[in-house]
Amino acid sequence: MEVLGIDPVAIQLGPLAIRWYGIIIASGILIGYLIAQRTAKKVGIKEESLIDLIIWCVVMAIICARIYYVAFEWDYYSQHLAEIPLIMNGGIAIHGGLIGAFLTGFIICRKKNLSFFQMVDIVAPSIILAQAIGRWGNFMNQEAHGGPVSRSFLENLHIPEFIINHMQIDGIYYQPTFLYESIWNIIGFVILLLIRPQLKIGETFFAYLIYYSIGRFYIEGLRTDSLMLTEHLRIAQVISIVIIVVSIACIIYRRVRYNPKKFRDVKGYYHN
Repeated sequence: MEVLGIDPVAIQLGPLAIRWYGIIIASGILIGYLIAQRTAKKVGIKEESLIDLIIWCVVMAIICARIYYVAFEWDYYSQHLAEIPLIMNGGIAIHGGLIGAFLTGFIICRKKNLSFFQMVDIVAPSIILAQAIGRWGNFMNQEAHGGPVSRSFLENLHIPEFIINHMQIDGIYYQPTFLYESIWNIIGFVILLLIRPQLKIGETFFAYLIYYSIGRFYIEGLRTDSLMLTEHLRIAQVISIVIIVVSIACIIYRRVRYNPKKFRDVKGYYHN
């Protein structure tokens, strides 16, 4: 693949290449953690409770995101086993990462007697912001883009020149779907911060899942590198629909069954 515009390698130390992809994703995780830590402090959650949770969730998210991607691309990776650990070149699936992170978080919260829904409410805005930042790693790798378009199409979007230039791959310009999702997620970050105080415990988490899934469903339809369930069915779109339905059902069920407190009314550790 001919790379135009920006070199995806940030630093070359002999045979070791440090790519922008990894730097950007790590930056997103760090910024997300700092924001979540500030919220936890306001709520009255000890710093060590959040640190332990995030460290394990991030590790398992990366592992599961890669496993998820490799599983659906097994025809290729079965013939290139040595490439399976090489995540620096891209190839991690957000849905796989979310599944791994939330399952890990649930287990840790149970062991430490923490409220899973309180903790995910604290980190939900940070997650969607980290996703928004992480999409720029896809941009640097020239991946997660849409179909071919003209340069004039990109110019009419009024986006910076460096984005237009880097969306030219092997002489063809492509839809910057990474940018669409990044902007959608940044807006979601702001919305979640604004509505979280009014929502009941657990509902910020479900609002995040619903909001992200709506955007992902439509943006996924523009991409050309989607993981496919069948010849015409995109895995991410199917999962997005399932997440939306299940999240709405969970909100209704929890309101009827538990009637949890509002996020703003809880100080300290929540147990219900």
